[in-house]
Amino acid sequence: MQTLVRVFIKSCPSVTYRNEMIRTGDGGQLCLDWADNSDSANYSRSSRPTVLILPGLTGNSQQTYVLHMVHQAIRHGYRCVVMNNRGFGGEELLTPLTFCAANTQDVETVVNHVKELHPQAPLIGAGVSLGGMLLLNYLARKGRDSKMIAGVTLSVSWNSFESSKSLEQPINKLLFNRHLTSNLCHAIKRHRKILEKVINIDHVLKARTIREFDERFTSVLFGYKSCTDYYQDASPGYKLPQMAVPILCLNAADDPFSPKHAFPVSLAQRLPNVALLVTSHGGHIGFLEGLFPHGEGYMDRVFSQFIRAAFEHQEDLKEACSSSGSSD
Repeated sequence: MQTLVRVFIKSCPSVTYRNEMIRTGDGGQLCLDWADNSDSANYSRSSRPTVLILPGLTGNSQQTYVLHMVHQAIRHGYRCVVMNNRGFGGEELLTPLTFCAANTQDVETVVNHVKELHPQAPLIGAGVSLGGMLLLNYLARKGRDSKMIAGVTLSVSWNSFESSKSLEQPINKLLFNRHLTSNLCHAIKRHRKILEKVINIDHVLKARTIREFDERFTSVLFGYKSCTDYYQDASPGYKLPQMAVPILCLNAADDPFSPKHAFPVSLAQRLPNVALLVTSHGGHIGFLEGLFPHGEGYMDRVFSQFIRAAFEHQEDLKEACSSSGSSD
């Protein structure tokens, strides 16, 4: 219920973005939306803390949950930059390559770009749903070389296999799976001209579930032998020990996209730099409160409090996680 209701009643805070297009190593382009917050007197331009936001599967910088995150960060005087996934920021695909939860090259490109522009500004990564998977996989791959001081995920899917099974349950398939798959297919149709060079688009467009889409498109495009191999590589739950920065992960026990039994609770309990916060209710990116939960909710407050604590207590955080993580 919370997963559905949020889409219709959540407010849209006013955010003014500055758009930037950057090129990638493979000749493609990424669409970045900046909220510079240059009017805030709390910090200088060079040292203003920065939050990199990674939206969900078919999301972009205009999603209500992203706008609320940006609004919360701006209130503290921080700068935000939203990385729109390839093909979902309004830009054209220049190469026949989109994105997947396991490929963190685009995230690394954006992080390096942000740090080149603002080398003195501390950086925190924030990922929602698939964006959270991307963030965790990036942090696991880079270890102590992530160039971030902390990370926060909201409604992340910890195990791609279990998420797929959950979304294929009859009610979830009807309410969520078909809609998301339709959105993915619509994006593929929009970029058909360049993608049909490497993929059988007509076969992809017949997909009716996310698993079918990943079998026919994502795993093929990114060179996996099977969708099983892709899902194993994309699942971030077992990679937590490889992450070297403080991480807060918010999940709801009733999330239809990320079932509770797949949460890496026992693993997180053994890691001093990982906090897994599980609420009884909240759905997927819901966490609504009150009789008419139109504005700020629990998820927004947790995000706001964590990034503020992380930026203002950097030395304490370094000490807390000094014994964990690896750059391997």
